[in-house]
Amino acid sequence: MTPNKYHLTWHHHRLELGEHTRIMGILNITPNSFSDGGKFLALDNALAQAEQLIADGADILDIGGESSHPFSAPVSVEEETCRVIPVIEYLAKKIRIPISIDTTKSVVAQRAISAGASIINDISALKFDPDMGKVAASNGVLLILMHMKGTPADMQVAPVYDDLVGEIKQFLADAMARAEKSGVLKDKIILDPGIGFGKTVAHNLFLIKNLDEFQALDAPLLLGTSRKAFIRKILNQNDKTEIPPDHPLVETGTQASVAAGIMSGAHIVRVHDVANTRATVRMMDAIRNSTFTPGSGD
Repeated sequence: MTPNKYHLTWHHHRLELGEHTRIMGILNITPNSFSDGGKFLALDNALAQAEQLIADGADILDIGGESSHPFSAPVSVEEETCRVIPVIEYLAKKIRIPISIDTTKSVVAQRAISAGASIINDISALKFDPDMGKVAASNGVLLILMHMKGTPADMQVAPVYDDLVGEIKQFLADAMARAEKSGVLKDKIILDPGIGFGKTVAHNLFLIKNLDEFQALDAPLLLGTSRKAFIRKILNQNDKTEIPPDHPLVETGTQASVAAGIMSGAHIVRVHDVANTRATVRMMDAIRNSTFTPGSGD
């Protein structure tokens, strides 16, 4: 499905969405992220990884200092700030692509924006910190609102829905309304159905398959499936041993989910491996945008 087209302009950035899928590269500056915990906690390692993601073709860099994997515990504002601000300050002076701060705390978001970030990626959709909307509005940054059932500490404890797509659509519609009430302009909002956040394997698959249902909300759609547990569970070759997140099979599964998401209407895909995703995006965009003229040899 061809997604709705959007032209986002903010600060000194421009992003065309709809014809070409954009890639958000993940940089976790944490000791316990599920896929790469600890690898980029040191400043030099984080900067090197950021530069690699950009060289591989990332359109956006998403930097986070607090893990949000199932059953994870929160960290303090000061700890989160100490992890992310030095990286953002350095990169903001060196790179042209927009930097996103992945946080649920308004204080962290404001400090990140002051350091050079221009997107807030709030997995709580303004529910954890009521001041987040005001920070986004007063700074004129983009705001990503994600659906999550519960909190990271309890979201995977038997999640149940009566109407999966309908309930998540309503949640995101309400989140948009909260953001706009805080002063955030509608054309600064991006929506994320929250794959893996309070969903079973079946829920995640159904959401990817039916992502186009969220087009009715009239906002760009972000899809984050990279290395998540539902992929590992599907591809598990041994009932007793789970495939690790960095296993080659998991990357193959990730790219399959990215391809499916693009065909279902994703505007932005959030991934760990930008290089592989760039190839997937180019192929899927070519297929999705293809046309045929009878009698043509092309």
